Amino acid sequence: MARAVVCRELGAPELLRVETACATPLAPGKVRVAIRAAGLNFPDVLMVAGQYQFKPELPFVPGMEAAGEVIEAGSDVRDVRVGERVIVKLRNGCFAERVAVTPAHLTPMPSTFDYAEGATFLAAHGTACYALMDRGALKPGETLLVHGAGGGVGLAAVEVGKLLGATVIAAASSEKKLAVAKARGADHLVLYKREPFQDAVKRLTGGEGADVVFDPVGGDIFEASQRCIAWGARMLVIGFTGGIGLAKTNLLLIKGASVFGVRAGEAARRDPERGQARLRTLVEWAEAGRVRPNISHRLPLEEVAKAMRLLIDRKAIGRVALTME
Repeated sequence: MARAVVCRELGAPELLRVETACATPLAPGKVRVAIRAAGLNFPDVLMVAGQYQFKPELPFVPGMEAAGEVIEAGSDVRDVRVGERVIVKLRNGCFAERVAVTPAHLTPMPSTFDYAEGATFLAAHGTACYALMDRGALKPGETLLVHGAGGGVGLAAVEVGKLLGATVIAAASSEKKLAVAKARGADHLVLYKREPFQDAVKRLTGGEGADVVFDPVGGDIFEASQRCIAWGARMLVIGFTGGIGLAKTNLLLIKGASVFGVRAGEAARRDPERGQARLRTLVEWAEAGRVRPNISHRLPLEEVAKAMRLLIDRKAIGRVALTME
């Protein structure tokens, strides 16, 4: 018997229920993982509300990433051993105590991480890595503006941006979030309510503007960002937690700027070889102690609605993890 969070109707997180079911026999080519922790991502919130681009059939188990221990492997599986600590990446299904997956969905967990850190690593840091390296082509010495720098993917972008040699301007909604961004390497801190961030960016760059904008917020933030970009800037659309932003084509034209949509998971599915290369880079950084998720809240599986509310209300600093007690 194993518990899982089940979405039987689309809507608010409070509609989710934790249910118990019997494990099914393991199919050929698969392994069974005992999940110890699962990471929450904003797409999980959108998915249970029916507002995400991927819409699984009801009922479904949400959750895009988790970490745990392999407890069973099919006789035809050669590359995974029982007892191995692994990260699980799926489109949904990770908010459960047991999952049966193919080895392709598993990544060895960095030895430097605990299970909650492993469960909150790849979605955010993988997105940041793909966005800044593949889409934004961030170069050493360039200026990177990170919006929502206190969130999970924003903090990951701060870390990755510094590793790539950029000067990082972190923008966030509270002093506490900015303090964590500074600890992760941010060179300059911008508090949204203190002054218009576009003015701050111009001041910090001597009027030149940011070379790359990492934007998981959207809305007015995306629109205003177009007023503080450098010539040839790359604007990276990560998400839209603050609403759908509008492109000002005159501003983009004047600056010779480009706008890139970022879907790291879909990119990895379409180009597995490049996806694996980025994955290896991330794991190497983690083993060397150069990147690590910041987890502000660890909650039991039964408190999944509360955990999602932390994301919706922007009270999390970094990541939120569900733990299987």
